[in-house]
Amino acid sequence: MWVCSTLWRVRTPGRLWRRLLPASGCHGPAASYYSASAEPARVPALVYGHHGDPAKVVEMTVLKSRKMSPERWESWKPEETQGGCGCVQHTKPPATKELCSGLKNLELAAVGGSDVLVKMLAAPINPSDINMIQGNYGLLPELPAVGGNEGVAQVVAVGSSVTRLKPGDWVIPATAGLGTWRTEAVFSEEALIQVPNDIPLESAATLGVNPCTAYRMLMDFEQLQPGDSVIQNASNSGVGQAVIQIAAALDLRTINVVRDRPDIQKLTDRLKSLGAEHVITEEELRRPEMKNLFKDMPQPRLALNCVGGKSSTELLRHLARGGTMVTYGGMAKQPVIASVSLLIFKDLKLRGFWLSQWKKDHSPGTVP
Repeated sequence: MWVCSTLWRVRTPGRLWRRLLPASGCHGPAASYYSASAEPARVPALVYGHHGDPAKVVEMTVLKSRKMSPERWESWKPEETQGGCGCVQHTKPPATKELCSGLKNLELAAVGGSDVLVKMLAAPINPSDINMIQGNYGLLPELPAVGGNEGVAQVVAVGSSVTRLKPGDWVIPATAGLGTWRTEAVFSEEALIQVPNDIPLESAATLGVNPCTAYRMLMDFEQLQPGDSVIQNASNSGVGQAVIQIAAALDLRTINVVRDRPDIQKLTDRLKSLGAEHVITEEELRRPEMKNLFKDMPQPRLALNCVGGKSSTELLRHLARGGTMVTYGGMAKQPVIASVSLLIFKDLKLRGFWLSQWKKDHSPGTVP
C-alpha cells in the first residue's frame, strides 16, 4: 500500500487506508519551481497527535510551504493535474478547502545551512508504520508527528553548506521516524541518503528497510556457505521476497512458508520466479512428510520468523542442531513458543533483529 506524492485521494480519516494509491510511473514535475521569495502556501501531510487506531487518529493536516502562491492555490481546479501524467497523486482534492479549514496550519522551515528541501515522490505503508501510530513500536517520535518511515523524495533546494546533494537528486531517509507521508519536507543532509534516480519508483521507495533487513539477517547470525539452506515464514512479504532474491544470489537454498490461499499456485510460481527453491504452506509445514524434503537438501541452519505463534514453533522444529531462529516481526500477535527439548537437545538459539537498532550500532564505513 502506498502514500503518493500529494495524497489527494484522502477524503476522511475513516477511509484513510483504502484511499492511498500507488504512484507508478509518475515522477511529477521538475524541481525548478522553488523560490525563497514565494508566498507560503499549504502542503498536506498525514499527521497524528496521539496514539491509537490509525484510521481514527491520522488526519490530513496542511503545512505551509513556499512552493505555490495562495492565488495559484485558489485558482487550481479539482480536475487539474501537474506533470501531464494524469495520475491521482498530482490532482488537487475536490474538497480540500473545506477539509483544511478546521485543521492546524504548520509552516515548513526555511532552507539554510545543511538543510535540504525535498518533494516526496512515493512512500509505502509498512507494518512498522502502523505500530508506530498505535504507540507500540520501539521508536516513537515526538507528537504530533507525520506518519511514514520510508519513501523516496526528490531534492528541490539545498542550503549553502550542503555538499553531497543537489536539486533533482533522489533521496531516502537514513533512519526511521522522519515522517514521509507528506508532500514536502525540510531535512538535514545527514538524514538523507542519495539513491539512483534511474531505478523504478517503487524500488527506490522501499529500498531502505526490507532489503537491508533481509541482507543483514542472512549475513549476521550464521556463517552460511553456498548450498546451505534457510527457512522462513511470511515468505511473500517484502522482507521475504528480498530474502529469496539475496539468498539465490548467494547460492543459498530457501524453504519458503506461506499461508494457504485459493491462488496458492500463482503465488508459488511468482516466488519461484524470484529464486525460491521450495514454497510450502503452513499446513504442509506441520505434516510428517516434511522430513522427506531434507533427503535432498540439508536442514536449515537459519530460520527467519516474522509471524510468531505456532508458525515460529514449526520453524524451530525443522532447524538443524545448533541453528538460529531470528525473529524480526510478529504478525500473528502471538508469542514465540520454543520447545524445551529443542533448546536443550538441539542447542537452538533464539535471536531478534531490528534494523533501526542495527543502524545505531554501526557507523557508516564500518559495515562488512
